[in-house]
Amino acid sequence: MLPAAPAYRLRRHTGRKGERRSLGERDYIRLLDGAHQLLKAPLIVVWDRLSIHTSKTMQALVAERDWLTVVLLPGYAPELNPVEGLWAHIKRSLANLASRTLSELETLLRQRLKAMQYRHSILGGFLAGTSLTLDRPDGP
Repeated sequence: MLPAAPAYRLRRHTGRKGERRSLGERDYIRLLDGAHQLLKAPLIVVWDRLSIHTSKTMQALVAERDWLTVVLLPGYAPELNPVEGLWAHIKRSLANLASRTLSELETLLRQRLKAMQYRHSILGGFLAGTSLTLDRPDGP
């Protein structure tokens, strides 16, 4: 059973001067620390080669966490990234949406992501679409 608390973060960019448009190393590590505390288990994270994911700062932050394993995807491999399937699915559900405000869009994204975390068959489908598996040598 998945935890009731969300294991994702939305970042809202309002266009203010000096405001970061994306997650930084500290944002990612806080997300992973939160997921680790929530799940009470080691994490294996599969990342693309976004510069933030491969930076020296991120490598140091990951090295400090013995419960965290990071696997990097090849340079450009969206077909191996299950998150691509998730975002495609979410985007389709928003295709004909005419959101009036950023807050309205954010609320809809949060609702869709929260609902998605309970749909194990769909989430498994995103993983299956990559040809990656959850099989471990030591058992299921």
